[in-house]
Amino acid sequence: MTATTTVQQTARPVTSGSRRVRGFAVATAVLSTSLLYLVAKALGTDFKLTDPGKPEPHALILPEIAVFALVFSLLGWGTLALLERFTRRPKVIWSVLAIAVLLLSFVPIGIEQATVDTKVMLSVIHLAVAAALVSMLRRTHREGTESPTS
Repeated sequence: MTATTTVQQTARPVTSGSRRVRGFAVATAVLSTSLLYLVAKALGTDFKLTDPGKPEPHALILPEIAVFALVFSLLGWGTLALLERFTRRPKVIWSVLAIAVLLLSFVPIGIEQATVDTKVMLSVIHLAVAAALVSMLRRTHREGTESPTS
């Protein structure tokens, strides 16, 4: 009597094409935020933030904006990679986490003292990062119902 074993793969392995798209998502997030910052700065947005309880404002500069976008983009990519490895529904879990992080990212904007245009542009920058990451990182993952060769 012969027994057969069926192995169910939960998700397709990440290919070099997926890595390329994910790298492009990170680059798009960083470049779009940098472009938004430069345009807003040229139009007169001062990007000065004052923490409650501190008298002196802090002016955000382009490298800070780009580094924050890069760090959070890489964290998003890494989180998705870990979820793909250890969970059955990585895209759903990652999407919920991404939306939660986006919503939480607006809290400091509300707390900081800044001009209306600074707060609006920081919100737009946060949305730009989320748009690039959610649209592109989710696209590179297929659910486990598909065959590994498709």
